[in-house]
Amino acid sequence: MSNDLAGVWEVALSDGVHRIEFEHGTTTGKRVIYVDGKEVLRRDWMFKLVGKETFNVGHSETKATINIDAVSGFAYEYTLEINGKSLKKYMENRSKVTSTWVLNLDGTDCRVVLEKDTMDVWCNGQKIETAGEFVDDGTETHFTLGHHNCCVKAVSSGKRRDGIVHTLLVDGTEIAECTE
Repeated sequence: MSNDLAGVWEVALSDGVHRIEFEHGTTTGKRVIYVDGKEVLRRDWMFKLVGKETFNVGHSETKATINIDAVSGFAYEYTLEINGKSLKKYMENRSKVTSTWVLNLDGTDCRVVLEKDTMDVWCNGQKIETAGEFVDDGTETHFTLGHHNCCVKAVSSGKRRDGIVHTLLVDGTEIAECTE
């Protein structure tokens, strides 16, 4: 890393929280993007100092774009877009389509993510094998983490505005959902 670091963002995806770092050498025209400390894009001697750089993040290769805009003189503004939306809008939408729980199992921190549209379950960046079943009050998605029996229960809230409520149970104990 050089001293040209212009922006750092944390992006929560199903496969984990990714750190994006952007270096912009305004005198050399250099642009370098790192995802989780690994260089994914480098451009040297760019004569146009404004513009955009597009790259992929995570296992699902989610599209990310850094926009470089001049604000005044030699000052620049850097914004990150994920799947064509501003990071703020993307994260607001993401909270509607996923549920996330963070817990410690047998001394290991686990980040469990449910993708509500597909009912896919991820734990610490790995997609988990699940078995779904219909029950009287909704659905249950069963899986194991280590030696622990886990289940995501999906039940109607009874309120149209709230929709379906997803609850994670580990060995029968409810785990509180976290907000990212």
